[in-house]
Amino acid sequence: MYNEIDYSVSGHVGTITIDRPGARNALTHTTYAELADAVESTTARCLIITGADPAFCSGDDVKQVMVAAGERSSSGDRPVPRLTPAAGVLLRTDVPIVAAVNGAAVGWGMELAVMADIRVASERARFGELFVKRGLCCDVAGMSRLVQLIGRERTAELLFTGRVIDGVEAERIGLVSRVVPHEGLLAAANEVAASIAENPPLAVRALKAGLRRALDPDWDDLGRWVSSTLGDLFATDDHKEGVAAFLEKREANYVGR
Repeated sequence: MYNEIDYSVSGHVGTITIDRPGARNALTHTTYAELADAVESTTARCLIITGADPAFCSGDDVKQVMVAAGERSSSGDRPVPRLTPAAGVLLRTDVPIVAAVNGAAVGWGMELAVMADIRVASERARFGELFVKRGLCCDVAGMSRLVQLIGRERTAELLFTGRVIDGVEAERIGLVSRVVPHEGLLAAANEVAASIAENPPLAVRALKAGLRRALDPDWDDLGRWVSSTLGDLFATDDHKEGVAAFLEKREANYVGR
């Protein structure tokens, strides 16, 4: 059914695995679409999202997504600003989501983890909002959900520096609920998901909807701002330098234009 993710169901728990291990599960337009479809169409009572080892998700595929977006912005051919469709599905679903973070969760991979309701991390997990290193801003989850989890000051530090943290620090600051041995990660995530799925599904969905009403911003408005801002940033020399430095495996030299 899917080409870049794997979807399976056991009992009332569905598991979505991003399955591009050779690219460290970097996201293409296809991956985004398949991820959104799997979440939107699921009949499971709880979902687990993970990645095929060795990574959880390394963010956007630089060559397929980021370079193309930069070229469109430089030419003035920009899409109408909007919330990232996959983010909209993940943020609005009433199905609880457990992220089983088995390795690097960086860039949009960290956004994906933050959009989950609960994060269980393996000892190999790493987290980083790397957007600033590419001359960009993060997506909506880093602007809102991350603040809810770890507070404004720690969020600002991670966003402004692009620093990568390990699972131990992620647990200490409240980004993840627990860190477990790598070999036991999926079992631990399934234990949490199964305990949720055993409860009355309508009550669980209502609780998740209530949390969203109490805590979430206007995602569409924030998404339009992020999209518009990214359009500007994609056209900068600093973004081009950030991408080139990444592809050439060297330190970047940013000039502020």
